Amino acid sequence: MYKDLDPVLNTQVRLAIVSSLIKVKQADFNYLKQQCNTTQGNMSHQIKKLKEAEYIEVIKTYSGNYPKTICRITPKGISAFEEYVKTIKTYLELK
Repeated sequence: MYKDLDPVLNTQVRLAIVSSLIKVKQADFNYLKQQCNTTQGNMSHQIKKLKEAEYIEVIKTYSGNYPKTICRITPKGISAFEEYVKTIKTYLELK
């Protein structure tokens, strides 16, 4: 029997955000938007979902006069990602 996949991570953009943050630990909104090849509105929505799940921390700051959003993966997010990958691997095992 297959284990259910984490519904928070089981969407393309949220998985891409967390995958990017696993590599770089933290990144700004525009970097993530470019990596995920998505719109600003969709990126905002997906970041909100990840923040609500406590998979990422969102830091609002300024660069000069411009607002800047930084996303940082949390220990809970790292753990969820590792479990997601482990579950996917069980799907791929041939028995």
